[in-house]
Amino acid sequence: MNIPQALKYTKEHEWISVNGNIATVGITDYAQGELGDVVFVDIDPNLQEVKQHSNFGTIEAVKTVSELYAPCSGKVLEINKMLTDTPETVNIDPYGEGWMIKIEITNPAELSELLDDAAYSQLIGE
Repeated sequence: MNIPQALKYTKEHEWISVNGNIATVGITDYAQGELGDVVFVDIDPNLQEVKQHSNFGTIEAVKTVSELYAPCSGKVLEINKMLTDTPETVNIDPYGEGWMIKIEITNPAELSELLDDAAYSQLIGE
């Protein structure tokens, strides 16, 4: 199981990479493995803002649909449009090309609530 040390994680299996006040968000390798073959990623193209723990979209696999939750609050800067045509990228490269959204963080204190790699590993039983 790939759990990069440089990232933070949510209990709902999203990851977040922070660079200054910009966060990139996606789902973890564990989550994509549990979902199976991803066939659709649905994020409102007009999404402008997210609140921590709020739903920002859904991800659909062959057998299930799962909600996507924001790990922090912020202004949505970019949505990964590539996932519209190639949602399977989430399965192939969940920590790279399979990212979901980029956010300008509005409340950096929220990041302290996230899990580090060791805590996330424990959560998923690794």
